[in-house]
Amino acid sequence: MHYRRYVAIGDSCAEGLDDPYPDGSGYRGWTDLVAGELARTSPSLEYANLAVRGRRLDQILAEQVPLAVAQRPDLVTLFGGGNDVLQGRRQTMARSLDEIVATVAEVAEAVVLFTLPDIARLPGLRRIRPRVGQLNDLITETAAKYGTLLVDVRDDEFCDDERLYGDDRLHLGPLGHHRVAAHVLTTLDLPPDPAWLTPLPPAERDPLWRTAARHWTWLRHHVYPAVHGTVRNKLIGRQPGDGFVAKRPAPARVTPVP
Repeated sequence: MHYRRYVAIGDSCAEGLDDPYPDGSGYRGWTDLVAGELARTSPSLEYANLAVRGRRLDQILAEQVPLAVAQRPDLVTLFGGGNDVLQGRRQTMARSLDEIVATVAEVAEAVVLFTLPDIARLPGLRRIRPRVGQLNDLITETAAKYGTLLVDVRDDEFCDDERLYGDDRLHLGPLGHHRVAAHVLTTLDLPPDPAWLTPLPPAERDPLWRTAARHWTWLRHHVYPAVHGTVRNKLIGRQPGDGFVAKRPAPARVTPVP
């Protein structure tokens, strides 16, 4: 199928963290990869990415959805909800998600939603597993309600493999972004690059001392700064992602992936 205009909305995963362009010009991510592949069959495709790191579903609804609707896309992807889970905002998730999808589905011919992986793979976050399950149930039910497309990342046998993620173990790394892009293209009935879905080789088992060292590095450089930043932001009334803007706010032509 040919698409005229593709708009991505969501949070850091849709923005492209942690998949930097090789030249250091910014984050790429699965949305840029999908847009580049779509441009192969739709050379006149225009693509905008309104996603901003740290955004909750209610913020996506208020800040990104009006802009997306005004751009009149025929394809919209929404990847969000993770920040609602981390902040424990269960009461607003369902209402915000429903309104987002209802609104963009009136404009776009194709809307793609995503489930989240099991965050319990990370030490210290097992207690929020029920929240992730609740969000995934909401996403699945909302996709069925509005007849949208759904990428259930849990169907990928490597979904929880650490090698798909960046140094913080929370955001996708380059390998993970390529796999998500392949799943989106497959959902849109377009063939992805087979290399993007290559099965991973068996993981090597590190000795206990090396595993412990990796956990300590992760705690020191990612977990502790994140917790400190969260506490500081609450004290001064800031939200995660404040000060950041969409990387591609206006639709523009896309260069196909080489």
